[in-house]
Order: sequence, then structure tokens, then C-alpha cells
Amino acid sequence: MMPSETLAYPVSRTSTYLFPASVGFYFAARLALSYLFFQAEPRTGAIAGLALNLAFFICSLFYVFGGRAHTVPITTPFRWALCFLTVSLVSLSWSVTVSIPIAAGYWSGMAADVAIVWMILRYQPLTDAGESLMKGYVWGACFIAIVTWFSPTMQDLRPGNDEYFSPNAVGFICVLGVYFSQYLNRAAQGWRVAPVFLSVTLMRTLSKSTIIAFCISQAYLLLRDRTVSATTRRTAILGAIVIFALFWPLISSYYVVYTNAGNQAETLTGRIGIWGFVLLRGLENPWIGHGFHGFRNVIPAFGDFEAWHAHNELIQQFYTYGVLGLIMLVGIYGSFYWHLRKASSQVRILLNSLLLFILIWGLADTDRFDLSLPMWAILLISTLVYVPALQDEVTA
Repeated sequence: MMPSETLAYPVSRTSTYLFPASVGFYFAARLALSYLFFQAEPRTGAIAGLALNLAFFICSLFYVFGGRAHTVPITTPFRWALCFLTVSLVSLSWSVTVSIPIAAGYWSGMAADVAIVWMILRYQPLTDAGESLMKGYVWGACFIAIVTWFSPTMQDLRPGNDEYFSPNAVGFICVLGVYFSQYLNRAAQGWRVAPVFLSVTLMRTLSKSTIIAFCISQAYLLLRDRTVSATTRRTAILGAIVIFALFWPLISSYYVVYTNAGNQAETLTGRIGIWGFVLLRGLENPWIGHGFHGFRNVIPAFGDFEAWHAHNELIQQFYTYGVLGLIMLVGIYGSFYWHLRKASSQVRILLNSLLLFILIWGLADTDRFDLSLPMWAILLISTLVYVPALQDEVTA
């Protein structure tokens, strides 16, 4: 690439752009849409969500008429993500879903997320726009956290609603908000309160797999990041101990409910049963799977528990896209890990920690349509990592 082309990649990190920030806020806050407004009419809530996605996509198209386009690098992880997006679309031709139009609508929403982020990065100052989107996501995650604290408690002592406002989904949004806050802190932007608030909210969700994955990945970050002072390490460890101590009575009560009165399908033994059943169904069509949106309303309920996905990313992708899905999954995460080598040391360790979280969390949970690490996030992160590395190469 010629040096002159790097002029399109500004490095200022002081501005916040309204539309990218709004998109980031929406990506996090939309989890509460049906929960707050459409519990009585869930179909209307789903339509409203897709309509909002379309509205943001249309707004992003206005950049074409008034913005100045610049080159956005097509990173290897994003190429794999585009491959995944294409295969998921083509799979509608063999999907066992109960409704192809509904499945196509969900696919359009997933694709719109990626397209919106692409338009933002292409038509606004790339680094500032990308970090503005992260800021918006952190604000949206804090909004979700506030809703969580004001939500009624379910029978298993967790806040929210299993159907419309899952504690597991809340926990994931909190974690991604924490990582975006930590990334912004490394970009010399002070986001100190948000990660603490989101971490405490994560504990309140009592989302077991999310909390375990988060603790392991953050421990890795503390141990490997040489820029973290000894004082900061001690403060983080002490803070974690205090939070666990404060939540211990609730955790103990939840353990009693979980082991005695909880839904059997939600225990570890029950999850293994789900994995085994879905894996056997996946072997019915092992090469190309059952297609996009071929899980819910197709896989029967496990007692009183209706699974929305396989609760394991490997099994989910194998069931949905067969061996082809596994190849794409390895390609996406493998190339993402390799791509992070381009980042500076402290950013690379942070994003490796995020990837570690995704891999551990994906053993017991995942997304019903997208990857565990959403494709729009793969596009955003891999691009932000690539641009400073490109500038360093040109400068050298």
C-alpha cells in the first residue's frame, strides 16, 4: 500500500461521532426492547427490532450521498466472517426452519449489523468512528445493567426474564461492555466507572458460564499485561474478593435452588443431555447441516426448557452448517487470533483476553444466529487493530 493512502486513516482519539455512538448504544440496548415494550406481543417486538435495524441501515446509506469514502482494509477475519454470512444466506435453501420468510428476516438483521458498521468505518474518520461505536455500546450496556437492577427476580433468584431478557444475554453484554471500556482506556480515554458497574451487574445476573469465563479471561489479562501496575493488580484482586463476599449469600441461595428446584435441563447434566441430543441430530446431515434458523421450533423442548440454541458454539455450528460450519468457525477465530499479532502489546493482550473469554463462554453458551463474537464486532476490532499497524509500517 502506498504511503499516500494512509492519509485516509486519522489517528485522533478525542472526538465522539453521534451516529456511530447511537449504533453502538442500539446494539447493546436492543436486548431490552421486547422486555420493556412488547412482552404481550412478542411477534410485534421482533418486527420492531428488525424495523430499527433497517432504519439504522438506511441512515447509514446517507453517507453515500454526503460523505467522502476512504479505503477500509478487508482483514482476513472479516473475509471469513463474510464467508460465514454468505453460507448462512445460501443455507436458507436447505434450512429445516418452520418459516423461510422469518428466517430471512433474521438473516437480514444480522447482515444489516455488519453493513452498518462497514458504512460507518468507510465514510467517517475511521479510528474516531470505531471508538465512538464502542462508547455507544458501553452506554447501552450500562442502560441494560440499570434495567437489570430494576427487573423483578425470577424463581431461580436471577433478574430478568428467560424469554425476553435472559440473564445470560445480559451477562454477555456486560462483559463486552467491560472489554470495550478497557480498550478505550488504552486509547487514553477515561472509562473507569463503567467497567466496575458492568462487572458488578454481571455478578448479579448469576450467569454461571459467563462469570467463570470472565474471571478466567480477566485473570489472564492481569497476569500478562505488563502495563498494569502492582497497585492496580492488588486493587482488582481485592475488588473481586469484596464483590464475591457481598454476593456470597445470594450465590449460596442460588446454589440451593439450582441443585434442588431448578430446571434439570439448565444444570450441567442437563446441558450435556442437550449437547448429546443436538449432536446426534447434527449427524443426520453432517456436511452442510440443517441450515440457518433450523433450531428453534425444530428441536423439541427438553421438559419445560425450550432451548434456543445448542448451548455450545461448536455443536451449534455443526448442527447448523455441518463440517462446513466447523471449518468456518476455526477459520474465523484462528485468523482473528493471528490478526491480533498486528496490534501493540497491551492491546493484543487485551483482545487475546477477549478471545479467551469467547472460547470459554462458547463451551456452554452462544448466539442463536450469529457467532459468539458477533460479526460486526469482528469487523470493528480487526479494522481498528489493522490501521495503527499499517501506519507504523509506513512510518518505519
